[in-house]
Amino acid sequence: MRSSGEALTIAGPAGELEARLERPDGEPRFRALICHPHPLFGGTMDNKVVTTLARACRQAGGVALRFNFRGVGASQGAFDDGGGETEDLIAAEAWLREQWPQAPLWLAGFSFGSYVAARGARVLADNDSPAVHLFLVAPPVHHLDFDSVEQTRCPVTLVQSDDDEVVPAQRVLEWAQRTPLNPDVIRLPEAGHFFHGHLGELREIALCHMPGQPA
Repeated sequence: MRSSGEALTIAGPAGELEARLERPDGEPRFRALICHPHPLFGGTMDNKVVTTLARACRQAGGVALRFNFRGVGASQGAFDDGGGETEDLIAAEAWLREQWPQAPLWLAGFSFGSYVAARGARVLADNDSPAVHLFLVAPPVHHLDFDSVEQTRCPVTLVQSDDDEVVPAQRVLEWAQRTPLNPDVIRLPEAGHFFHGHLGELREIALCHMPGQPA
């Protein structure tokens, strides 16, 4: 089911990007950018984890942008294994920053999207415009090169289910121990990869890690 939000088209490096914007009541306290799971396995901006995070951002007073990577939905271009998708993220972030230049950036990603978000956080930090928080959900560290991201210049939160049937939880925990990102790890013992029946818990965890929210 397609969730709410204002439909947008953003200029990307490989063509137009299909996007949706969730606006809060009043001036946004922060801006959020949320990345979806793997395009080759059905991942889109309408994934339930992504829309749950977007609605949580709006609830917390933020403006949230979610978008389809190149080649997904109405977004132009073709899948690029994370590299081009990171460029898409940077273009989407630039559009969002242009609209609300004073609002801090909260950056999140689910599964493959967490890899793109981590790569994007590194690029933004290198460009002296770091996010204020990086929120990673079920990062597929066994499949993608998360070790190449060595700094983001912001706090990192990692949410991982012990019963994840797609991403080996033990591999994620091992990566969390060795990465210089030093993430705050939050484990959900019974949720699966897609957090069916546990989206409310994920929403509450995300809310606690958004700008201006009590820890």
